[in-house]
Amino acid sequence: MDFKKMNGLVPAIIQDAETRSVLMLGFMNREALERTRKEGKVTFYSRTRKRLWTKGEESGNFLHVVEILEDCDRDTLLVKVRPDGPVCHTGSDTCFDEKNLEKSGFLYALQDLIERRKKELPEGSYTAGLFHAGIRQIARKVGEEAAELIIEAMDRHDDLFLNESADLVYHLLVLLSARGYGIGDVEQVLRERHAG
Repeated sequence: MDFKKMNGLVPAIIQDAETRSVLMLGFMNREALERTRKEGKVTFYSRTRKRLWTKGEESGNFLHVVEILEDCDRDTLLVKVRPDGPVCHTGSDTCFDEKNLEKSGFLYALQDLIERRKKELPEGSYTAGLFHAGIRQIARKVGEEAAELIIEAMDRHDDLFLNESADLVYHLLVLLSARGYGIGDVEQVLRERHAG
């Protein structure tokens, strides 16, 4: 790590390893990074207190290290963690006053890609073509994929059944995006239904 650029400190972005939510930003000097690696709990250098402090030493809400990555310039850290509880001293899940909800896995990565295609509309992209065609065509495509899935569900061809399932999920993600929603919104409805 290049600790010289910021007078012995580097920013450390703290991210939940499972949800991928950014939890907070802190600073580490060489000693804080070494202690973090050795003890497996995130330790920062406090610029106001002028000393090392382990996140959670007072609250008990430690940040357990999963992985530490250096950026391309070797002057910023990404520390992936499993938090014991709320991260912010205010009691919020994150220091940005956001909820730390489960938003991980390939479907979220695919949703991010779909959102980029919607924004950038690159030529030759199937997804961009769907957005160009409009919401009516996207909805029609979801219906077609659902019908094809029903047909394959009646047969014994597992590969075809799974492929049609994947097609339906993909086109549903595109439709959700076209309407300004995402898979997290569907998850929230399901959570509310099953909360009681």
